[in-house]
Amino acid sequence: MLHHAPLLLTIAAGLVGAFALGFAAQKLRLSPIVGYLAAGLLIGEHTPGFRADLELAQQLSEIGVILLMFGVGLHFSLKDLLSVKKVAIPGAVVQMTLATVLGTLLGHWLGWGWGPSLLFGLALSVASTVVMLRALEDRGLLDTRAGHIAIGWLIVEDLAMVAALVIIPVVGEGAASPAELAGELGLAALKVGAFVAVMVLFGRRAIPWILARVADTGSRELFTVGVLALSLGVAVGAAVLFEVSLALGAFFAGTILKDSHLAHRAAEDSQPLRDTFAVLFFVAVGMLVDPAIVWERPLALLATLLAIVVGKFIGAYALVRVLKYSKSMSLVIAASLAQIGEFSFILVTLGGQYEILPTDAQDLVLAGAILSIVVNPALFAWASRSYVAKVTDDQASGETGPVAYVGEGHTIVVTFGRVGRRIAEGLWSRGMPAVVVSDDEDHVKEIRDAGHEAILGNAVRSKVLRAAALEKAHTVLVGIPDPIQAGAVVAKIRRLSPDVTIVARGQSEVDHDYLTELGANRVIIGVYEVADLMVASAADPEEPGV
Repeated sequence: MLHHAPLLLTIAAGLVGAFALGFAAQKLRLSPIVGYLAAGLLIGEHTPGFRADLELAQQLSEIGVILLMFGVGLHFSLKDLLSVKKVAIPGAVVQMTLATVLGTLLGHWLGWGWGPSLLFGLALSVASTVVMLRALEDRGLLDTRAGHIAIGWLIVEDLAMVAALVIIPVVGEGAASPAELAGELGLAALKVGAFVAVMVLFGRRAIPWILARVADTGSRELFTVGVLALSLGVAVGAAVLFEVSLALGAFFAGTILKDSHLAHRAAEDSQPLRDTFAVLFFVAVGMLVDPAIVWERPLALLATLLAIVVGKFIGAYALVRVLKYSKSMSLVIAASLAQIGEFSFILVTLGGQYEILPTDAQDLVLAGAILSIVVNPALFAWASRSYVAKVTDDQASGETGPVAYVGEGHTIVVTFGRVGRRIAEGLWSRGMPAVVVSDDEDHVKEIRDAGHEAILGNAVRSKVLRAAALEKAHTVLVGIPDPIQAGAVVAKIRRLSPDVTIVARGQSEVDHDYLTELGANRVIIGVYEVADLMVASAADPEEPGV
């Protein structure tokens, strides 16, 4: 009866299968991505039973890629990268190079040309953001130095993949000689440069201005539609006008919007649709997997899996050790990178579209990714055991970690940046009990060495707030400048402690409304407070200043 509605059938089958198998994977302590890929496999062309429309699924997956890359751009943090740049940048560059070389040699051994082999190797070199964050969070290592380095490392890999999205279409269109290839790459670089220039000169003003006008209407659904329209519109416009990939256009749309004070609301409102289409992307990838690769080319699949898990693990471990980090930290970072995921899928899909990768190569990457995601939790649990024990010991000795604060009637200061440091020092100078919550180990050590109380961890996590004795606190001062992060912290504090007074920091009226809605009792907006102080100074020139 519904054969005339293939789009509806494809979406329904994909989401129902993804929900059921994703839930099962979660219960088995695997990444839900495994379930989403398995759902695609079940409704794909290579398994019996119902077959979804592959062409429609691939079109839906394009939307998933656009929204996935838009989200990457929206949350891209140069600050996070720079904080661990001495290890993350050289480590990621060298490790990706080694993994790409290993994969290229493997591809050549399997009988492919150097071009397909190089793309195959590149697809094996980049880890999955989703899998890594899940592994770090499950072991309580997200807020440690090892967690920060791993995330910074991943940011570098993501940036490299953004560059690859420019190069692959040029290579895929073919060039007769190295000189022509260089010319094509130069032309592509000019087109990308023109697109970036337009986005910086006009998009940085136009996109926030449009969203601000939409926000002024007070319509939440219209604002959500506006965010999606801009992300999809910029991506398609970039592809049509500048011949830039959809994914790259969406990434820059996100980075431009991140500078807007409406970024947090855009991220929050578009999250459900981004998640939904990301799931459909993984389902569409699963539909491409031919399970016959397991019994037809078992040695090739085993070699691919070893390159992903063992090769990347050993390479990353050796690099971190060369940079003079401890054995336990090196094991954690190496294990977190020993898998591949969403960017690898984007690369092989793009490689298939331009007929660069043979079908066998695509199947090996997809099957290898699934197996690496399945294996990674066990590998990570083994590799992180000694580091977790060290963190636990440090917590017990008071060196780092969320050791419990035993006071009451105190003030909790979230973050220890320029504002947070001034707040905390002002409270301590007045003899007021205060405890700082920071995810920077150096800051925590500095505070404790000075004889004050500090908790290591991200304040959005319940156990960190409980370690700061939130239920006994009088006030929480949230000095985080990023309204997205501040909003998540405020919402978590309000859920755990309905009566505590929350004072947050904002940049605009939009931030004020957003943070107040999430539970802040007061939101201090810097420019307004400065204006009020200047008025007060004019009214009473004798009043002392800072």
